[in-house]
Amino acid sequence: MKKALVLSAMLLTAMVGMAKVVKTVVVTTQPQMHCENCEKKIKGNLRFEKGVKQIECNIDEQRVTITYDGDKTNSESIIKSFQKFGYQATEVKNEEPAKKEEKPTKKN
Repeated sequence: MKKALVLSAMLLTAMVGMAKVVKTVVVTTQPQMHCENCEKKIKGNLRFEKGVKQIECNIDEQRVTITYDGDKTNSESIIKSFQKFGYQATEVKNEEPAKKEEKPTKKN
């Protein structure tokens, strides 16, 4: 019983030590994204940056959301990496996602 307890404590400690700091940054780009090729260019180049885990592009809102490992990189490095492939990125701070407006329905 003692061995099982010690082993589980060691495993728990190892899991906590291996936990990664996952962060997200939202940016807009200049020139603006206007087609799927722009999206492919951004995703294709950013995926090679150290620590980048996920990239989501929203052409309608002109936003790129990047999820990254905070232990391997930071938002400044990711924003700088846009220059490598011809874009200027600007971080969107403290902005809530746009809410969809609901149209009132007619009752007959």
